[in-house]
Amino acid sequence: MAGHSKWANIQHRKGRQDAARSKLFSKLSKEITVAAKMGDPDPEKNPRLRMAVKEAKSSSVPKDVIDRAIKKSQAGDGDDYEEIRYEGYGPNGVAVIVEAMTDNRNRTASTVRSTFSKNGGNLGETGSVGFMFERKGEVVYPASVGDADDVMMAAIEAGAEDVESSEDGHVIYCLDTDLNEVSTALEAQLGESESTKLIWKPTTTTEMDLEGMQKLMKLIDALEDDDDVQRVTANFEASDEVMEQL
Repeated sequence: MAGHSKWANIQHRKGRQDAARSKLFSKLSKEITVAAKMGDPDPEKNPRLRMAVKEAKSSSVPKDVIDRAIKKSQAGDGDDYEEIRYEGYGPNGVAVIVEAMTDNRNRTASTVRSTFSKNGGNLGETGSVGFMFERKGEVVYPASVGDADDVMMAAIEAGAEDVESSEDGHVIYCLDTDLNEVSTALEAQLGESESTKLIWKPTTTTEMDLEGMQKLMKLIDALEDDDDVQRVTANFEASDEVMEQL
């Protein structure tokens, strides 16, 4: 029975991963459709679409899924979506920003509020936690593109603001309005990035222990499980030991 139980657990976990992958593809496709609808359907002429396609590719979204999402915008789909940002507090007072794209504002607001309440948090007013974050452009490269000095020089020449290099790779930050130009200049010097996107970068963080992180991850997982939610950002900080135990 032990072997059977282990196999059942592996199958269950794989099922969850497949479901999460399918949900991620759906959210990235929605962003592509909306971006193409708002501007030109050619990624080279539409910076937002170019970044949406890039993020989809970095998450291994198949080319035919990307092409289909762009075509949907030309067919008139995606024009009813509204972008909304929700702000609130999670366990231990962690600040949480939820970015959603919805065709029904009331449904999404109700679901997000309920998810916060059920998972030890509470939804706040717009602006209640936004001041703890800065809107930034983020470009990520693997460690293999070069050492910290080389990447720093390339980032400075591209007009970036800051670089964080570690054995895991290089994360380059720039003004949100400069992301398209900076990422294009970086590609000319370093090649294609692993990811290029707009983020909410915390300016202040809350230290979390294991119990707090477990509760926070439960909240974030529940929020991300909502089809209307595109991404969730929180200003937590946790030690390597805590992250390994999660």
